[in-house]
Order: sequence, then structure tokens, then C-alpha cells
Amino acid sequence: MHSGTSQPCPSLKSLSKKVGSMLCRGSSASKYKRLDAKLEKKMVEAKRGSSGYQNFKSINSIILKFPQFREGLKNIGSVFEQYDEDSNGTIDREELKKCLQKLQLHLTEEEVEDLFHSCDIDGSEGIQFNEFIVLLCLIYLLKEPSSNHTTSRLGSPQLEATFDTIIEVFMFLDKNEEMDWDKNGKVSFREFLFAFISWVGIDMDEDMPLTET
Repeated sequence: MHSGTSQPCPSLKSLSKKVGSMLCRGSSASKYKRLDAKLEKKMVEAKRGSSGYQNFKSINSIILKFPQFREGLKNIGSVFEQYDEDSNGTIDREELKKCLQKLQLHLTEEEVEDLFHSCDIDGSEGIQFNEFIVLLCLIYLLKEPSSNHTTSRLGSPQLEATFDTIIEVFMFLDKNEEMDWDKNGKVSFREFLFAFISWVGIDMDEDMPLTET
């Protein structure tokens, strides 16, 4: 049994290399400082309003929830299909704009471009399923809670519960683990999300099948 949590566990450490390589060949971290700063501000607000990271006591307590995370993230498939209007397996800019309009998230043209390119890790000019998971979680974090508490931000309380728990994981790891995957001094929530969906078993190098075969 390891003492303390000052060092990442092997699986998290090996994953960091994969994420670092992915970020180097994909989007530049510095290029999206504006978006990451906005997300960080939202994360600070989330931390103030929650002691959620205390729900996790160790890396193992996170790993035990992997089946729930996996199931919750796979359920995003139906949401992806809804916004992929031409059914070509990717979300293009126009489809993203319609998605943002439907979710009533008001961003500037520059912010939409930042959001699109920061999630389009492979540079394909389209958001694939695994990238859409990250995109949707970022939208959830950026979107202001409704003044009507009976209305959910994404229209799916189950999905929002999954995202809330992922935010709690980030809070725990940010507080207790060494996370610096692109060697720029810190890990953004956006970078963390790409790592996390791979860590729980949704490979970021392949399209995620909507149903298991």
C-alpha cells in the first residue's frame, strides 16, 4: 500500500505521457488561454460552492467509479446524434453553433472558435464523439445555472450528475496529485477531460461506438 498521495499512481503517470504527446501534436495550450481562463474562473466558483473533492479519498476511490463514469459518458451518444445533423460522425462549426443556441449558451464568435479548435484535438475540422464529450462538459461548466431550479442546464439531470462527479475528480487530483501534462506549469480542466475519458476506458484515438457490439 502506498503512503500518501504526493505522487501520481503508475496508470495516471503513464497516461500523462499520452496526453502530453497528444497536446503537442494538437492544439497549443497557450493559444486557448482566454478559454482556459474562463473555465478556471468557473472552476473556482465550483470549488467555493462545493466540498465535492472530499468525496474522494484516494485514486482507488476514483477507479471504483469507472463503470459508472463509462456508462454515463456512453449515454452522451444520443446527444451527439441529435446535434450531428448530417450524420457524418462529426460536429462541424455550424452544428456546434446550433448546439450552443439550443443550450442557450451565448458566446462571442472568437469564443466559439476557441471552443471548437480546443476540442478538435486531431485537427480534423470536426468534433468527433470523444471530443464531443469534452466539449459538452465544458459547455456545462460555462453555462450559467438556470434561475428556475427545476430546469437543468443540459436538459439531462443524469448527464449533469456525471459531469459534476468528473469535476469532483478534477478537484481531488488538482489538490492531491501532481498534474502537469503539457509541461506548462499546470493542467487545465480541458486537458484533464481528454485524459480522463481515456483513463476510464474511452480511447481518445478512436471514435467511440455508440453501442457495444
